[in-house]
Formats: sequence, structure tokens, C-alpha cells
Amino acid sequence: MNTPSRPQVVVVTGASSGVGRAVSRAFGARGARVGLVARNGDGLEAAAEEVRRAGGAALVLPLDVADAGAVEAATARVEAELGPIDVWVNNAMATVFAPVMEVTAEEFRRVTEVTYLGYVHGTQAALRRMQLRDRGTIVQIGSALAYRSIPLQGAYCAAKAAIRGFTDALRTELIHEGSRVRLSMLQLPAVNTPQATRQRNKLPRRAQPMPPLYTPEAIAEIVVWAAEHAPREMLIGLPTVQAVWGQKLAPGLLDRYLGKRGYGPQMADAPNEQHGRDILFTTLPGDPGAHGPYRERERGPDWQIRLRTHPRTVAGALVLGGLAALALTGPRLASSRPPPARLRTERRAPW
Repeated sequence: MNTPSRPQVVVVTGASSGVGRAVSRAFGARGARVGLVARNGDGLEAAAEEVRRAGGAALVLPLDVADAGAVEAATARVEAELGPIDVWVNNAMATVFAPVMEVTAEEFRRVTEVTYLGYVHGTQAALRRMQLRDRGTIVQIGSALAYRSIPLQGAYCAAKAAIRGFTDALRTELIHEGSRVRLSMLQLPAVNTPQATRQRNKLPRRAQPMPPLYTPEAIAEIVVWAAEHAPREMLIGLPTVQAVWGQKLAPGLLDRYLGKRGYGPQMADAPNEQHGRDILFTTLPGDPGAHGPYRERERGPDWQIRLRTHPRTVAGALVLGGLAALALTGPRLASSRPPPARLRTERRAPW
């Protein structure tokens, strides 16, 4: 997506922590000019410094993605100060760890406004510019929970499913218009981010993403790749593949399994010590960073991620493997065939 005349311009929402923080840094390492969107000013300033140290340029944009007007104004500022936007990454999120009946109407509304409508606002603001130029890439950071919901995160699961529905509808409209704007959705596994201790938690113990947990940097690597190649949709990590296909093949079985065993893995052994301090409605001071409290349990890219981002290598290996198999089995098949019957010659009478 880079052009010879200028660096790539990228906007990342939810850039102050977690996956957004790692994604911003990864684009900075490619020399991009990165617009950093989030509410947390301390986290944004720290993220901007990381982007600059990595080799990019950064513009701090403190705002709430639930505010469509603020998103539009920030988008105009990015284009005025950094240049035409090449890539927009929607990533900001909010959640509530609690059973559905313990989530208030205001909490449901807030999760929806940030996690779903925040993507709508960002997508529309980016498209207003990209459609005029007939180029650009929008990357939606989704989740395996967009396909397979789990207990204790009803509002978040619903918002992620809504993002998938919105994105699929928009994709058909872009195709209808013959647009060259690219739209890609990445369905993520669990990642060790600060959400475990900063999102609203009504559970008795500290929240944790349902393991296994991946590093934010492993996801950032995929996001940068997707911004360049724009796959329609990617299932990231083996757990995501298992969740999506499990939902397709045996949804009722998964319902019963998660109903009985889906609570425990979302709670750590430590007590919940948030005491009402969370970022659902107002942000918290300080720099949360990219990683959550479970560093010792993180994993990097698994084989599924590696194979997914190297499709040509995989295809080549399959072709070579197939040719090698043919080369080995060919002589064996030939040697196992029965010898051809000898043709009998009849002696003709001399008359």
C-alpha cells in the first residue's frame, strides 16, 4: 500500500493499549504516519513515543469513538496533517464481565456504542475519503465470539456479531458500486491485554480472557499483513478455527459445554480488586501498555497463523509434496502391474 512519494497513513482506534497499541507500533516500524485514537491521553502519548522510536510519525487523537462527530473531526485532522488515509483499523472495544441479568441497560448501551457503533463511525469516516479516491483499506478487528458466544460477556458477543453483519452488508455494497476500497475482517482468539483488569467486572474474581492467550504482537503482525493483502476474512489462531467450525457443526453441544464449563476459565485465581474502577464510562489515568497481567501464559503465533499468512509457500509445499508422492508411487505402481500377456501367433497352413 505504500506509494513511492509518501509514507503510508494509518489510523488505529483503541490505540492506547492492548492490540491497538501493538498494531500502532508495528505500523510505526514500517515508517507509517499513524493517527492514534483512544480516550486515554497518557496511553496515547506513550503509544506515540513508541511509534516514533520505531521509525514512524504519530498524531495523538484523544476522543471517544462512540461520538460520531468527534471521529469525523479527527479523521479530517489526520488527512490535513498526515495526508490521505491508506489504512483504517477499527479496534476500540468495551465489555462487561457479568451474567446478562446483572448488566444494566446503560451498560449494554455503552458496550454497544463503543464496540459496535464505534466501528460504524470509524468505517463511515474513512469511507467518505476513500471512496472519493477509490482506494484504501479498512480492517475490522473482530473476534471468535462473533461466531460463538460465551457466557459472562453477552453484550460484547452481541456487539462483535453486529460488526460482522455490518461488515458483510457493506462489502456487498462496495462490490455493487465497483469500488476498489478494500474491506477485511480478522476474527481473533483470546489475547493478553489490559482489559482483564480495566474493563468493568462484576465477577467475584479477576477476569481473564478464555485461554489460550496470544501476545498482542502476534496479532499486530497479522493486522499489518492483512492491511497489505486485504483478505475478505481471516480466522486467527487454532482456537478461533475450532470455535467457528464447532459452532457450524455442533452448536447445541457447544451450548451445553459452555454452560457447564464456560465460567471458570474466564476467572483467575486472584480476587476482583477493581472496586468500581474501570474504563466503561470514563477512562483511568496512567499508561496501561499493550500487555495484560498474564505474561507468563502468553503464546506467540501458532502454526495456523504462520500458514495463514504464507499461502503461496503453503501452496508450493503442497504441490511439491504431491509431485514427490507421485514420483515415489509411480515406479511402485508400475512394478506391481502383471506382465502383459504374450501375443500368440497362429501357424497358418501353407495352402
